[in-house]
Amino acid sequence: MYHNFNYPEVLSTSSRASWQIEDVLPEGAALDFTRPFMPEALAGVTSVPGLSASEALTLNHIRGYEYLSIFGLVEEFILPFVLDHMREDLGGNDRIRALLQFASEEAKHIQLFKRFQSAFAAGFATDCAMIGPSEAIAAEVLRHQPLSVALLILHVEWMSQRHYLDSVRDDAGIDPLFASLLRHHWIEESQHAKLDTLMVEELTADMTADEIQAGVDGYLEIVAFFDEGFRAQVELNLAAFESAAGRTLDANARRAFIETQHRALRWTYLGSGMTHRNFNATLEAISPAARAKVDAVASTFC
Repeated sequence: MYHNFNYPEVLSTSSRASWQIEDVLPEGAALDFTRPFMPEALAGVTSVPGLSASEALTLNHIRGYEYLSIFGLVEEFILPFVLDHMREDLGGNDRIRALLQFASEEAKHIQLFKRFQSAFAAGFATDCAMIGPSEAIAAEVLRHQPLSVALLILHVEWMSQRHYLDSVRDDAGIDPLFASLLRHHWIEESQHAKLDTLMVEELTADMTADEIQAGVDGYLEIVAFFDEGFRAQVELNLAAFESAAGRTLDANARRAFIETQHRALRWTYLGSGMTHRNFNATLEAISPAARAKVDAVASTFC
């Protein structure tokens, strides 16, 4: 056994670690726009050539808005997926209670990210567009078989843990309010990752090797779909940056911006999840061949 997760333990831990939106981001809370929101390991703004210090900070803020907006978008397909997974067994047991708490916390995260977007808009004069609409993205993800979606969700949850522990936790330069928001999000996502590990095991318990492989192929299709979306998001970030900076980049600078920032988004949302050791351990447990296939693709995003 590569883990010791179980529903009663996760339910107990989640109940003790639960927090309220008002404790993390009160109404009217102000972000500190004199400080970065994202660690450089995720923002990748210093790799964009030709930016002044103030422009690099502006781009960091745009990336911070994008980061939590992407999570908000993702939560909108996680929530219905978890609710659907519960329906086969609605007995009053620890499994159902843990999954209900999972769903409740994802709904809370959606509200938290919307409140953050309002706080961001109050302090940042430029509109920042996002890929979407979120309903269309959710529909594209959820049309895949449940194992494919569960693997994507597991990827996202372990990814958020890696971001916080490896990059955010020890970065004292980040706006404390933004860092607190990321910390509280990670606290609950770390429990969700355990629950999704159990869901993947439940889904694959009676699957053949070919069925598992089909599920992994579907997961990789979703990864490719998001990779295309992140390329489009970089273009939207560029437009927001040029508006906020009050200048238009020349053709060479635009090309460098798009190339370096697409690489940063690929690592942030794809590579860091696909190479997380716990995500890899789940793949290895359900199918070493699936693990090898994902490993081969993950190198593209690292």
